[in-house]
Amino acid sequence: MNRSNSMAGRYFDQWNVGDRIEHDIRRTVTEADNLFFTVMTHNPQPLHLDVEAAKASEFGQILVNGTFTFSLMVGLSVGDTTLGTLVANLGYDKLVMPKPVFLGDTLRATSEVTELRESRSRPDAGIVTFTHEAVNQRGEVVCRCLRSALLKKSTA
Repeated sequence: MNRSNSMAGRYFDQWNVGDRIEHDIRRTVTEADNLFFTVMTHNPQPLHLDVEAAKASEFGQILVNGTFTFSLMVGLSVGDTTLGTLVANLGYDKLVMPKPVFLGDTLRATSEVTELRESRSRPDAGIVTFTHEAVNQRGEVVCRCLRSALLKKSTA
């Protein structure tokens, strides 16, 4: 296979269990990010949309929509993991959000390979399980999940 025209993601056979990446891209979450994502997904939660309701909550401020946080975490990882090599995302598991995200927080992501499996139905692909984490500027983990991705093999 000619790799000169390929994307940045790694192929299945280029991963090893224990491989870890600290992704270079960071993202500061803006009010517009939270508002647009919350409205686009029809989520009426006042903690995401209503400054006065959020001020009256135990957090005292707007909380960033958790599904935005999850999506951003995965998005920050794509360029280094699956860009151009992904056949399909097979699932996400054990999603947790141990700390809240607030407007103005800057998030970065890490990924670690926790499992590799040959595909039983596709000899030209294999399944990589990543543990993705999003960490804020205070070093707090704000989101974590397992992601199973079906990736092409480079030898296919």
